[in-house]
Amino acid sequence: MGTSLREAERPAGATPSGRDRYMDLLRVASLATVILGHWLMAAVAPRPDGTAHIGNLLTHLPEAQSLTWLFQVMPVFFYVGGFAHALSYRSLSRRNPDAPSVYAVFLRTRLHRLLRPTMAFVLVWGAAALALQLARVDSALLDAALRLVTQPLWFIGVYLAMVALTPALLRAHERWGWAAFATLAGAAATVDVLRFALGVPYAEFLNFAFVWLAVHQLGFLRADGRLTAPRLLAGAGLVGAGLLVAVGPYPLSMVGMPGEKVSNMAPPTLALLCHGLWLVGAVELLRAPATRLLARPRVWRGVVVASGFAMTAFLWHLTAMLGVYGALLALDVPLPEPATAVWWAQVPLRLAVAATLTALLALLFRRFERPGTPAAPAAPRRWTGPLAAVGVTLALFGVLGLSTVGLADLLEGRSALLVAVRVTAPAAVVTALAGWYLVERAGTSAGVRSRTPPARARCAEPGPPHTSRRPRSTA
Repeated sequence: MGTSLREAERPAGATPSGRDRYMDLLRVASLATVILGHWLMAAVAPRPDGTAHIGNLLTHLPEAQSLTWLFQVMPVFFYVGGFAHALSYRSLSRRNPDAPSVYAVFLRTRLHRLLRPTMAFVLVWGAAALALQLARVDSALLDAALRLVTQPLWFIGVYLAMVALTPALLRAHERWGWAAFATLAGAAATVDVLRFALGVPYAEFLNFAFVWLAVHQLGFLRADGRLTAPRLLAGAGLVGAGLLVAVGPYPLSMVGMPGEKVSNMAPPTLALLCHGLWLVGAVELLRAPATRLLARPRVWRGVVVASGFAMTAFLWHLTAMLGVYGALLALDVPLPEPATAVWWAQVPLRLAVAATLTALLALLFRRFERPGTPAAPAAPRRWTGPLAAVGVTLALFGVLGLSTVGLADLLEGRSALLVAVRVTAPAAVVTALAGWYLVERAGTSAGVRSRTPPARARCAEPGPPHTSRRPRSTA
């Protein structure tokens, strides 16, 4: 970690004065909160036959479901994504007003630090899974782990869709402002009516787009300084979510629960969108004191360091937690029943060891998260935009497919249903790799100047410094 601190000295010290440091903090803090939430919810319980089962703490402690209103912070990450994507795309467009395909370079730039660490994670775990299955290692816990470890990749798939749709949604935002957000929110509400009132099959899957893209649209509004009433936003979201849970078909938990008939997460619901509204309003209310704190060099340097491997830590944090439980089982340490006093007494130690293992894995694999080199100048080619669109679509479906099917039963060709299409893990990996290749190919052939800033001026968030029009105060 000392090397990371030294590497952060120059970029942290050369941060542009107009950069919105708070958005960098929100990116890191939201991922850290998700990691902590996953660690706390992981409940490996003993079975009568001596084996172990990976479960969810909330099934053992239903009254804790209300805490998911604090720990379900993915809306904040997607909100920050919208903010960063708006600034990045506008910056590229300003520098290359006549280029035939700014879009291809935008996709290549944004996907580089997203797909490289993701595919490194997938290939390492895929190789390990294949080796274990060839060796005929038979373990119920291992099988569950191979199904579980790729599940968080759904978030990568949704984020890819946000990147891909940024130019179109940004144009809608620039033309209609809040009305563009309202249209997406209205579409999410309509989908829930089709789902719960009319029973239209497959309609619910549309909210993977409408709910998360509506939150993403709030980031555009923040980039233009148009989130001027955070108290109203937080209050409306909190009241809306509360009413929907109280009188509607929506569960209390804002994360997925094993065996539940209705989930607020998969697919997302209008209740989750309201939850996102109150979270965005709440974090905006904390902007002023957080900004004062981030003015301190040591605090900002910590954010820069953490941002350099935050995505890598997110990808590997479940691996670390599974490693903790694997070690306990290998050492024949008795596993207490989840939510008991003994179980809670072990929580600090489990979290400390998981954090240490995650840090080690992040140091090992963070090289894949480093910014890529700018594309070499090339003659503009007009096919780059469509090629990049095809590539990001393939990458999107490959990653989502892998999050659905997992890595268990590779030799038997296990498949799972992604909406209405059956997918296998090998097919998903090949699709994601092919999509990434097409995006890279298109991005290096677009004839666009991406102009990566020098090391001394590069900051935490992958993308350009947040120096667009300074927003009005929202505190």
